[in-house]
Amino acid sequence: MTRSDPATDPTPAGEAEPAAPRRRTKAPETRAVALMDAAERLFISKGIATTSIDDIAAGAQVAKGTFYLYFPSKEAMLGALQQRFVDTFCERLQNAMDRHRPDNHHARLRAWVETGLETYLDNVALHDVVFHEYRPEYRRMRNDNAVITQLVALLKQGDAVGVWEVEDATLTAVILFNALHGVADDAVAMGPAGDPVADLRRRARALTRFFEQALHPDVVDDCDAG
Repeated sequence: MTRSDPATDPTPAGEAEPAAPRRRTKAPETRAVALMDAAERLFISKGIATTSIDDIAAGAQVAKGTFYLYFPSKEAMLGALQQRFVDTFCERLQNAMDRHRPDNHHARLRAWVETGLETYLDNVALHDVVFHEYRPEYRRMRNDNAVITQLVALLKQGDAVGVWEVEDATLTAVILFNALHGVADDAVAMGPAGDPVADLRRRARALTRFFEQALHPDVVDDCDAG
């Protein structure tokens, strides 16, 4: 047996050598989130077509096989990112509305508009990349999305107590949602007119006034109330 040289052996006599550090394994939910976060970054920076599953796995610091434990394909990953975008969008809208009393329908509508516009503009790069492809067969899916469903509920609540008049809540919500989308796209295309914050407020006021006029012409002045 070869004896260790005390002069060169870093382990003090009588002590066991320290065990090699274990590689930490991420929890399943953490790995899924890490993969989605990596895909978001790569899709925005490189584009979907040029991003490989290898790239996503490397960006999440997991093995390629781990990707397939959560997503059967890159297309499935894209669908998960779309759902996460919508869920986060709806959560921000709901939190904004919940800052006002349930019976203050005008304030809740104004909060929905302002927060929807701000959230869209804050995440336009992500929105554009995860919703990059629009085909006719997706039309119903778009009209049935959770953001519109949320707006339908708000419109029905106001209509039930006579705050405004809505003959067809779903169709009205589709119209109003697309109005918000159009104003946001115009802001991206044209850029802010002067101060970005002031421009956002200007657009939100105009959009809120349009919403109120569409719902009930007699209450248009309420959109400027505090």
